[in-house]
Amino acid sequence: MRGRELRGELDAFLAENEQDLVAFRRDLHRHPELAFAEYRTTQRIADRLTAAGLAPSVLPRGTGLICDVGSGDGPTIALRADIDALPLQDEKDASYRSTVNGACHACGHDVHTTILLGTSLFLAQQAAAGLLPGRVRLIFQPAEELPGGALEVMAHGGISGVDRIFGLHCDPRVDVGQIGLKTGPITSACDKLAIRVKGPGGHTARPHLTADLVFALAKILTELPAALSRRVDPRSSLSLVWGKVEAGTAANAIPDDGLAEGTVRCLDENAWHAAPDLIKALLESVAGAYGVEATMDYTRGVPPVVNDESSVDMFAEAAERALGSGSVVSTQQSLGGEDFAWYLESIPGAFARLGTRTPGGTTYDIHQGTFDVDEQAIGMGVRLMAATALTSLWDSPIPTLDHITNALT
Repeated sequence: MRGRELRGELDAFLAENEQDLVAFRRDLHRHPELAFAEYRTTQRIADRLTAAGLAPSVLPRGTGLICDVGSGDGPTIALRADIDALPLQDEKDASYRSTVNGACHACGHDVHTTILLGTSLFLAQQAAAGLLPGRVRLIFQPAEELPGGALEVMAHGGISGVDRIFGLHCDPRVDVGQIGLKTGPITSACDKLAIRVKGPGGHTARPHLTADLVFALAKILTELPAALSRRVDPRSSLSLVWGKVEAGTAANAIPDDGLAEGTVRCLDENAWHAAPDLIKALLESVAGAYGVEATMDYTRGVPPVVNDESSVDMFAEAAERALGSGSVVSTQQSLGGEDFAWYLESIPGAFARLGTRTPGGTTYDIHQGTFDVDEQAIGMGVRLMAATALTSLWDSPIPTLDHITNALT
């Protein structure tokens, strides 16, 4: 199925189903659920898939599900959407504003979920008509924001037998009707760091009789990031940024305990692997100079998402077929983390950025209570993911696509 024929099929499907999909997205937006608590969301998805004649399998925790479309003959490709919300207050004035205090779909996961649902229904129709030469595995993943959901899916065989995987994410800096693609790394590694500092406290009038813990903690906060910038190749963009600092309860008392928490982000996978040992050595050096005891709790998050070249070509060809000429734009690697990276550690695939901004309209940044999308992006996402699934099943990787390659370089 190619070009105009595929576009015509998608036009007909969306003419019948797009408003229903928008309503589904708004329902999810009103009822956001945090990581590993997406019970209602999971049930809503499962009900729709079951009504379409599919057989979804809910993951053992009871949140997230996997569902296959088509037969086992031929290749198997996977499409993934994340279903969890963020612990943020919804600040929009919209009819579909969150009804859950302190929870909001401020990263577009409700849109991702709705797009994959629409894609599932379209592919189920294709399979029933004998037009799906292989199998598509639908992964509705919990807990991307935690993270941990991708590893949960993999632990329960979610990508077993899968040849290739595709995913997307809303990008409020890109206009509706366009997708951003990049071969190679498209996101960064992202870890969490907690440092606990201890030392003898005392009166601020006698700092020489204490370890002056607040001063020592301040030196750690400033010297660790500075030292990292001189110990690591700057092209790796290894970045340590603090988000939380706690020490003391009184202005005239030097405390004996302090805490700093932050994130470590990195564009280069080799530097990411070396980061924990390097940060620990630097911490011990700085802490030792000020007579405090410092311990580090380093929590691995996710590696960078590294897009496979042939999978990016499939995404690009699918976009040209389903969205039209000029729909593919280049995108830069970001310092944001994304646990889709874990899938790409095991199998080839690609991650795209879906435009959600109304042309000429407001840019609503993700992870903000005001975040929203132009809902035309839902239909665009269904077109893209359905066409990508069919392209990857029907076609070999495209060796040369000059007009697309030029757009990506």
